[in-house]
Amino acid sequence: MRTHSRILWSRLFRRCAAFFLATLAVWALLAGTGWGLAAGSLDALTSSPLFVSAALQAELGNVETGTTMDELDFWQRLVVDQSALLRQGAGIDDTDPLAAQPTPSAAPAPSATPPLEEEEPPAVTAAPGDIVERTLVPTSTDGYAYADGLYLYNRTNLSVDLAAAASAPIKAQLPQQGPQILIIHTHATEAYTPDGSDVYTPSDQNSRTLDENYNMIRVGNEMERVFTEMGLSVLHDKGVYDYPAYNGAYSRSGAAIQKYLAQYPSIQLVLDVHRDALVGSDNTVYKAVTKVDGVKTAQVMLVLGSGSTHPNWMENLALAARIQRSMDTLYPTLARPMTLRSSVYNQNLTPGSLLVEVGTHGNTLQEALNGARCFARAAGQVFLNLTPSGS
Repeated sequence: MRTHSRILWSRLFRRCAAFFLATLAVWALLAGTGWGLAAGSLDALTSSPLFVSAALQAELGNVETGTTMDELDFWQRLVVDQSALLRQGAGIDDTDPLAAQPTPSAAPAPSATPPLEEEEPPAVTAAPGDIVERTLVPTSTDGYAYADGLYLYNRTNLSVDLAAAASAPIKAQLPQQGPQILIIHTHATEAYTPDGSDVYTPSDQNSRTLDENYNMIRVGNEMERVFTEMGLSVLHDKGVYDYPAYNGAYSRSGAAIQKYLAQYPSIQLVLDVHRDALVGSDNTVYKAVTKVDGVKTAQVMLVLGSGSTHPNWMENLALAARIQRSMDTLYPTLARPMTLRSSVYNQNLTPGSLLVEVGTHGNTLQEALNGARCFARAAGQVFLNLTPSGS
């Protein structure tokens, strides 16, 4: 009881302090009192770390551990510590219906320099009972490119015609002979929260392991099995590109992809399978989870690269939109909104390239395997239509 009281007082103090800081930041903004914020500029307010942190703390004060919420709001999104792929600005892709809705103008302007895509995330772990569950689904189109039920969180300065992408033909066509799909893992050692019998020996303290039974290679095995059962031909690369060195993983996996494409010209689709990481500024660990037939299932997010060295990124977006719609149809709430980033992620190597995030490090392996199976069934339906017999 005494511990519970301390928690309640701690939450009350945190929320009061957050409200005070947010109010102070707004006052400073309006008064132009030398905080480096231009008076009257709402955009400057959204870029203030003080205001963002205060708003995050205020909102997280409403969260009860173990409660599934629809989404983190825009302010939380800016400071939640994502995976190495998305941590510098991608954030969580949906909105809390009880919070202020984001607007496109409120999003921070993307940097002229592409974000570091391989900065290793901090070592934050939590026991399963201390992880906050979230079902990340949008409740508004504000802040997203939107077209007929599809949502894209655009973290670039590129203009996106999502409706055109969703209706565009998919360039990749699968041949009848040879491998059609390559599954690879740039960050193969990524793993999930140990649970039940799914306990592994970590390779470091960032929820990673070299044990293929518990890392992303295990998730890729599940996708490979489902695709194969559906009649698709899969090549699964089980190389480790993020250990012992994390930085440079995309260069190493990119070289491997190029070798595969040269050796097997039949490969038209490349799926780089990862898991995400969601950690609040107070080190709260979140997991993205929904239920499919009453079973907890990790949500899946499709991440798209862009940039000057990737001029044909819209072709990958067309494929992603088709898969997203298939997931939404077969398993509503399985898919988080798609995310467009400024980094390339080797997706310039073939017009059928996608980065697939299966859950977060807060999910369990079984939840991730459930998500992988559902994703593969939904994506497989799209892929079968790219074969001569399916077109």
